[in-house]
Amino acid sequence: MANLAATAMPDNAPPGVLSPSTAINHTAAYKSWLEYSTRWGREDIELNIYQLLLTTHPGYRVIRTSPYRCDLLGFAEAGHATATVANNTFMYEAVRNYESPEGGLHKEKSGTLEDELSFGKWLYTWDEREYIVYLFQYRNAQGSFGKSLYVLAKTGEGDEEVCSEGHHAAIDKLLIAAGDWTRELHDEINVFDSGWWKKDKDLFRAVQSTTWADVVLPAAIKDNLLADVLSFFDSRALYRDLSVPWKRGIILHGVPGNGKTASIKALMNSLAARQPDPVPSLYIKSLENCHGPQWAIHRIFATARRMAPCLLVFEDLDSIVGPKTRSYFLNEVDGLKSNDGILMVGSTNHLERLDAAITKRPSRFDRKYHFKVPDEASREAYARYWQNKLNSTAAAVAGTIEFAFPDEVCGLLARMTEGFSFAYLKELFVSSLLLLARGGQYESEEEENEENTKDDKTAPVPSEGSSSGDAVLVEHSDDTGKDTAAAASEGKDEKKKKDKKAKAAKPKPVFPTVPVPEHLGDNVLLRIFTAQAKLLFEQMDNTTDDGDDDGEDGAGKARRTILRHALVHDGACYCDDDDDSD
Repeated sequence: MANLAATAMPDNAPPGVLSPSTAINHTAAYKSWLEYSTRWGREDIELNIYQLLLTTHPGYRVIRTSPYRCDLLGFAEAGHATATVANNTFMYEAVRNYESPEGGLHKEKSGTLEDELSFGKWLYTWDEREYIVYLFQYRNAQGSFGKSLYVLAKTGEGDEEVCSEGHHAAIDKLLIAAGDWTRELHDEINVFDSGWWKKDKDLFRAVQSTTWADVVLPAAIKDNLLADVLSFFDSRALYRDLSVPWKRGIILHGVPGNGKTASIKALMNSLAARQPDPVPSLYIKSLENCHGPQWAIHRIFATARRMAPCLLVFEDLDSIVGPKTRSYFLNEVDGLKSNDGILMVGSTNHLERLDAAITKRPSRFDRKYHFKVPDEASREAYARYWQNKLNSTAAAVAGTIEFAFPDEVCGLLARMTEGFSFAYLKELFVSSLLLLARGGQYESEEEENEENTKDDKTAPVPSEGSSSGDAVLVEHSDDTGKDTAAAASEGKDEKKKKDKKAKAAKPKPVFPTVPVPEHLGDNVLLRIFTAQAKLLFEQMDNTTDDGDDDGEDGAGKARRTILRHALVHDGACYCDDDDDSD
């Protein structure tokens, strides 16, 4: 292939560029370089394709470009140009794949067919000018796949559109227009994972389903966070007048399951809906890649600078920025390069794991918002959110599920769920409503359990879905951890005795006793809520504050561990390890 490509050069040199004598010398040098570049098994496939297209399309200028930076086919599909597949059947090669309906839930719908292109030719029209576009997918010498687009435009003797460097003015104009379109997000979120950026439409749709109405937080946090973000993108002129860099950083921190991820999604949704200039979101999933984390950080910020103004999201920031990447990360955040227009939002369940250079240095992450376990007022507001949600369901409207959910029940639920995170509250409502939908069969089991434990009115109700071994996690008293070496020397038996004494000294958590008004005594929904709340209570350690400086408002370390494995991750409030965000 290399020899064929080399012999094609003299007859297809760009017109008006080289004199005859210069062309001979240039061609000889080119042949030598091409021969050298293909020695010892090396082969520049893209260059050979380029030369072959010159041979097969005399009178055309050929320009190669990347479909990832200049998506000509997507540009045409969006209606900005016309791309018609060449009618020669052998000029179009693809793996034609069957795609099931999304989620596999729509069995009544047929699937679709999508082409994974490896070779194609299109007759392309843009701005009243005709082109030919080829797509080639190939395997290089290293065994990995590559993909290139080749754009062809006709040229003539003394064509003024061909410049001295051999570029074609009309093709360049097309590439700039298509490149500008490709750079933008079109109902997508840019996700960085495994060393690559991917435009994710599914994540965008998931974000669109989360609004601020679905995020139940104290007004001070919700209003200040939203105002902080929106005002940043409205204040470019103010930053310029004050001669300060137009950049900002925010950290959302606190125990899992209390609305950090939901707030990030609501922010993305709000910014995507801004008019006339929507703000794109870039989501960092992982730094893992074959080139190393520093290369990933460099690429992340390089892309953010190109797309600014933008929202740059680092969820689980403590797992992304560690000791080996901290210095490089800080240099990109606050170094010599300009980050104008970039608003960084990081979230973490463990603020204490982040270096002080990140958390305590303004101009890097300027503001921190603490997401605590909800207080009684927030729990009641969340119950009202579900009250409205349940009342508006199709089953409720149609009367296929009969229930009474008066306002008083919201207050009772708030009092009996002290220490519950939003993730646990969500599981309470989901599990209760599933029981209600199947007729509330659990009610009779609960009554039987209450009868069996009537002599112990504070004992939690057992269930098949929980085991006594992990129902309550108890922390050892401080005395057991003072001298590990001494404890080891006393032997296992002595340690067991101390552990037993420590557990005995620790009062067993008791499910709150909430008086129920007489007129609600037969409320089926309230009885189901109460039973399910007791079951979830068994999975939590509702001890007093463990003294950590992260302000968990009565949540111990054991409960933090349980909360990280919350049962449901999507909906109004999310756990921070929500799969959708990743």
